Amino acid sequence: MEILVVLSLPLSAGLLLALVGHRPWAAEANAAASFGTFVASLVLALKVLESGPQFAWEHEFFVDAFNVFLVLLTAFVAFTTSLFSRPYMRVEESHGKLNPARLRLYHAMFQLFTFTMLLALLTNNMGILWVAMEAATLTTVLLVSLYRTPASLEAAWKYFVLCGVGIAQALFGTVLLYFAAERVLGGQGEATLLWTHLDAIKQGLEPTVLSLAFVFLLVGYGTKVGLVPVHNWLPDAHAEGPTPISAVLSGLLLNVALYAVVRGKVLVDGALQTGFAGHLMMGFGLLSVVVAALFLSRQKDIKRLFAYSSIEHMGLMTFAFGMGGPVANFAGLLHMTVHSLTKSAIFFAVGHAAQKAGTQVIDDIRGLLQVSPTVGWGLMMGSLAIVGMPPFGVFASEFLILTTAMREHPWATPFLLMGLGIAFASIFGRVQPMVFGETTARRLPHPPAVAPVFVHLALVLLLGLYIPPFFAAWYRQAAAMIGAAG
Repeated sequence: MEILVVLSLPLSAGLLLALVGHRPWAAEANAAASFGTFVASLVLALKVLESGPQFAWEHEFFVDAFNVFLVLLTAFVAFTTSLFSRPYMRVEESHGKLNPARLRLYHAMFQLFTFTMLLALLTNNMGILWVAMEAATLTTVLLVSLYRTPASLEAAWKYFVLCGVGIAQALFGTVLLYFAAERVLGGQGEATLLWTHLDAIKQGLEPTVLSLAFVFLLVGYGTKVGLVPVHNWLPDAHAEGPTPISAVLSGLLLNVALYAVVRGKVLVDGALQTGFAGHLMMGFGLLSVVVAALFLSRQKDIKRLFAYSSIEHMGLMTFAFGMGGPVANFAGLLHMTVHSLTKSAIFFAVGHAAQKAGTQVIDDIRGLLQVSPTVGWGLMMGSLAIVGMPPFGVFASEFLILTTAMREHPWATPFLLMGLGIAFASIFGRVQPMVFGETTARRLPHPPAVAPVFVHLALVLLLGLYIPPFFAAWYRQAAAMIGAAG
């Protein structure tokens, strides 16, 4: 029952806002719906932690310790993003960038985007997972192109074409997965693609078919993760779309796509009993860390800068899950959490900073502390957190990943250190003058919503200093599920 409530709230809100999303109170309705979804997801998480995995609708929907933590994280960041978007989108409207029709589209698609992500996380059916990821692409294409400028339309088309090609690869991988499962579970129809059924018989699946299926799933869903070399859509989509969408793309959608890859890895590990899937993920992850770090040093647009930072961090998570094992999986889950909270906080601050300066060009944004200390400090603290400065949680997760790599894969450690070092220098070197230089900013007609920035950063700081025992046990349980190949 709780699963269906979590899914029905954003779906119903999206349909309602498609009719009234242009009203003056639509932003408050959007935030209220997001809050309701967060509360429902919190109730679901508590039930899973108390009673174990839950099923709904004849096992078509399924939640365990792994995906329920992502459901809660997705609902929370969607809620705080809806709070941030209230003043942000009103400023955009006052600047003439949006009209009532586009605001209606924004509010409706925001809720439907939340629904598609939650659907992808909660479904037990690998076919519905694919459909949900495709639906997420379609909703975000409309959001990326919201401003209807030539640059935003080009970014939306690039996003649609590249992710469309990628999702087609994922479809072929899903078909191969069905082919392998049908030979073992023949005659069960749609149940053949239920992940829990596949997990139960993974040791009996044809290894060759599973290997080929995982290659297509990794390339397909890896396109949505933003892994190099199928990452080209991501910087443009972040830079040209509204900043609230940049926040949820980096903070949420990339996590959901990586979740799909990890679910596939569990099946392949069980079928092959080798490190094939893990080695592929480590290779793509390490390549993404290094290439994204090199591109970071060349960026002149602040949103593109942090978009490449997202590619780097998603590569780091992919590398961690590829290594496998309790510690690496724990670190990957922790990094998922702290990256989502930190990167969305950064985009909140960046959005207000760009509005105040009237530009996204890094060299033209200066002296944020003088005109808005809260925005300036939010951007500075968020930047320090994302580059892995202690005592923030990003440092803790990166430290666990690095030490595990040093012990198990020492050859990869120099590449990881190089990528992290270049990213640190690139981000800190650009953000410091934006915050402390001579001001070029202006006052805004609506006060910025900075509370979500500091709430996110406070949580990241807490996870760096102290992980509550129940939260650590939650992570360990999820890490054990991911690592159970036998």
